Amino acid sequence: MVLLTDEAPMSLFDLAALASDLPEAWRSSVLGHVGPANIKVLRMDPRTIDDEVHDYHEGLLVIAGQLRLEVKGEEITINAGQLYQATAGVPHRVLAGSHGTLVIVDLPE
Repeated sequence: MVLLTDEAPMSLFDLAALASDLPEAWRSSVLGHVGPANIKVLRMDPRTIDDEVHDYHEGLLVIAGQLRLEVKGEEITINAGQLYQATAGVPHRVLAGSHGTLVIVDLPE
């Protein structure tokens, strides 16, 4: 059985172009949703970002460049093509030297 809906058709996104067009680094833009999950893109730059903690998990997928994090005192480098799951309730901060394009998948409640 095929159900027809009013949802938009599938979309193709040029993630690098979208990230480079964003007015500010480290400010994400929601591209769309898969079910209730948000899919966001952002442009990283080399500056440090203070600790943040969320009450939901985040999937951090580096599309280009690298993301440098500190989690529980440990330095973690996520390279292009790698996905890191930031666990709900665990503080994490961005270390100097990150750059490129990041996709975030999250499910805030």
